[in-house]
Parts: sequence; structure tokens; C-alpha cells
Amino acid sequence: MQLTTDERLMPENESASRAVKGADGAVLRTPKELAYIVSEFAASDGWMEKVRLRTDQRWYERLYHGPDHDIWAISWLPGQSTGFHDHGGSSGALVVATGILEEHRPGERARVIHPGKPLAFGPDYAHDVRNVSVAPAVSIHAYSPPLSDMNEYELDGGRLVPRDAASQKIEADQPWGVQRTDALSIEQVLSSARARLRRLSPDEAYEATVKRAAILVDIRPEGQRAAEGEISGALIVERNVLEWRFDPRSSARLPVATDHDVQVIVFCSEGYTSSLAAVALKELGLWRATDIVGGFVAWRDTGLPTKRADR
Repeated sequence: MQLTTDERLMPENESASRAVKGADGAVLRTPKELAYIVSEFAASDGWMEKVRLRTDQRWYERLYHGPDHDIWAISWLPGQSTGFHDHGGSSGALVVATGILEEHRPGERARVIHPGKPLAFGPDYAHDVRNVSVAPAVSIHAYSPPLSDMNEYELDGGRLVPRDAASQKIEADQPWGVQRTDALSIEQVLSSARARLRRLSPDEAYEATVKRAAILVDIRPEGQRAAEGEISGALIVERNVLEWRFDPRSSARLPVATDHDVQVIVFCSEGYTSSLAAVALKELGLWRATDIVGGFVAWRDTGLPTKRADR
């Protein structure tokens, strides 16, 4: 496992054999151990069904809370970020499960955090993590002792200045997160995403499935499919698990996700969410991924074949 760790944050005499105990007597995890924990957790598939994407703020949920560490999943739409913050007295580690994130620290160059390469740090470590790409991202985080408080900062020149009343207490069942006010609007995000796509009309998408064995993927939720109908032969893969189902390297991939040359044509109801989803697949290397202009509604209104939703 490749480990990206800021070694200067770790005590020189730190070793796996030395037991450090927290205030409650629990043996605390080292940053290196936390990096291993998040990597193993991200490689499992039991948590991915929980992930949601939110345009108003990052989605986050604590998935495990034990005496010595806790584990969180966080989703990031383009433009979302944490702002500068620390993790109280907790050490931590994060790994990007899908997409790409970027870490900013005062006086240092921005660090790109690629999928599968954990970033670990000691207590009192402050940074700002951002999604500056045009595709969603999902990350797994672990903290030891379990996250109990955070402090927010403003960047003043090259130093961090604590924000007034910015200490945030974290309860065992409470998510955390700091939202920046300078994030991109969803219209800007959508425009950037579509600039990377060669989008298809309904007729072009139909021809691609008939003549070039392209794969139609319906990412609409069950309620929309029931109300609007379906396209015969389209795979139903709801948005929150799309990347795991089509990444050829994922243990949860579909049988059709054989390589990065597969042409995947995503559609939603009217062709908005599908553009973001198609770019997310491009980030995984599926270079032919695209979506349908106008989505299912345009397909139906063009007169192409549809059917009632399966019950």
C-alpha cells in the first residue's frame, strides 16, 4: 500500500509496538494505522449504498464509532470544500474512494489526493480539503481518538488565524463539516461538465446502442422510473453507486464493465444529473462516457420505444 504521510507530524520514536492511551484508557491508533483502516474500509463495498450527493453542502455520515477511532464517509460535488480546520487532538487519515481531491496548507503547494493513496496526519493538523475538479468525489476518513471537536481558521497572509466562535463540538451521532461561501454554482459546475462531453441526441443514443453496442444506463430513482416509464434494455444503476459499478478495477463492478473503452450513455429524467454522472465516469478513465440531451423525457417525446416500469 502506498502511504502519503507527513512524517514530520509523527513523533520520532513512534512505533506500532508503543501503546498510546486516550483519556478514557482506549489504546489510540497511529496515523499509519489509520491510513490502513481507511484503505481497507474504502476497499469494502458495504458502505457505498449509503452515499448521497447534496448540492447545498457536502454529504457526510459517521459509519463507525468505537472507543479508539471512528470512520466517516464524505461526498463532494465540484466546488465543495471544508475551509481551513483542524481535528482537535485527534490524529487522522483519509483516502479518496472515487474522484480527486486537493489539500491546501499555509505556505505549501497544493497537494492532489488521488484515489487509493491515503493521507495521514497527527493531532492539531490544519488543512483545507477541496474538490476543484468537475466530477463528484467520495472519501473515507478515520480519527483517533474519535473526532470530538474541530477549530476553524481564516488564512491571513501565510498564517492561520482562528475564527471567532469557530470551535465545533462533534457528538457521536452528529456529522461535521464546514462549507465555503465561494463555491461554484451548480450552473457553473454543469456548464464545466458538459464542456467535457460530446452529448448525444435521443436518436444518436438509440443508434449507438443498436449499431455500436453502447450501454444505456438509467440513473433515475425508483420513483421517477415508476412515474415516467423505462427504456427496454437499459441498465438500472442508481446514481450513488454508479462509479463502483462501472470502474473496471472495482470489486463491485458489473459484468459489462470490462475495460475503459466501453461506451456508457447515461440518462436521467431531463439530462441534468446525467451530465455530472457521465463526467464522473470520465474521471475513472471511461473516455467514451456521455449522456442524452433531454434525458428520458426527450427520448420518449422523440417517439423512441419505452415501456412501463417493472413492478
